[in-house]
Amino acid sequence: MLKTYNGSCHCGAVRFEADIDLTQPTYRCNCSICRRNRFWPAIVAPDRFRLLAGEGELVEYRFNTLRNSHHFCRTCGVRPFGIGNDMPGEARIYGVNLGCLEDVSPEELDAAPVVHVDGAHDRWQEAPRFTRYL
Repeated sequence: MLKTYNGSCHCGAVRFEADIDLTQPTYRCNCSICRRNRFWPAIVAPDRFRLLAGEGELVEYRFNTLRNSHHFCRTCGVRPFGIGNDMPGEARIYGVNLGCLEDVSPEELDAAPVVHVDGAHDRWQEAPRFTRYL
């Protein structure tokens, strides 16, 4: 079920809202950046994501293929979302960090299905051998 959630970085400089269906898969990835900052995204179409404040506070980081942009708050360093350009059938998608949602309940997060992906080896359709640390 689609629901509108509010979110922010830690210091509140970057604020957004997103329409997310937490009955749909969320993702945990073992690539170098997701592993290091424990990024846990839900995939959101561009028309379901609204940046409300802090565009000027965001710092963009790209690496490897440069296809995906990772957005961090310049003050607190939290990554509230990323923008991907690498999903089949989608020209551009948002990965909203579930840890940045302010009005999501622990029960909703606990029930959200998690798909593990092996981004460290570019095997996006497969789960890595070890996942508990993600």
